[in-house]
Amino acid sequence: MSSISKIALACAALVAASGAFAQKAGDNIVSAGIALINTDASVGTLSNPNSTINGALVGTSATISSETTVSFGWLRMFTDNVGAEMTIGIPPTVTQDLATPNGPSAALATSHPGAAKIDLWTPTVIAKYFFGTSKDQWRPYVGLGASHVSFHSIKTSADVAGLAGKSAALSSSWAPVYNAGLIYNIDDKWSVSGSVSYIPVTTSATFVGDAAHGSTTTTGDIKLKTTDYVVKMGYRF
Repeated sequence: MSSISKIALACAALVAASGAFAQKAGDNIVSAGIALINTDASVGTLSNPNSTINGALVGTSATISSETTVSFGWLRMFTDNVGAEMTIGIPPTVTQDLATPNGPSAALATSHPGAAKIDLWTPTVIAKYFFGTSKDQWRPYVGLGASHVSFHSIKTSADVAGLAGKSAALSSSWAPVYNAGLIYNIDDKWSVSGSVSYIPVTTSATFVGDAAHGSTTTTGDIKLKTTDYVVKMGYRF
């Protein structure tokens, strides 16, 4: 065999090897990385049978801290272009600040920084469509899924005793997940991905005040608009 033929065969083998980069039917990809969670909160009408507290609740607003956590995922490819991913992260503890501009007393003061600390759980399943082919090193994708959002280990601060001196609870709910991202395939096993997800959530809030305020219960809805930014390293098998 001539030297030119050997070179041609070597190049063909290299091209064939480099063409096996991307996701294809039957692949399983496990991943781990960092997620940045940003949440905008808006408070609906809150009501309480105590007229003093009820009046103080008009115009209540909330802010929730941005947090970083670890995210894990398992992607299963059903075709070269369609897959589904299950994701779960270490639940971050977010801090919620409240503001009650009409508060008449110290217990219902205008500002309540650190009013509550909440562990946030958002296990998610997303169907994904990957653009391009199984030979592409870069694979952009879009996804649509659902997340079961729940709130645990809620701890309230002393300065919201009139609202939640005894207990506070937020209902769990299912929420849609809108997702888009990009995978860079380093080789036939390893990859790096970046994505952004938007999750709109509505939760019912229940706050039970302390005895000094009649142990009355405050109820209402809180809307959360959560945007997650995730960067992960993946391994294909």
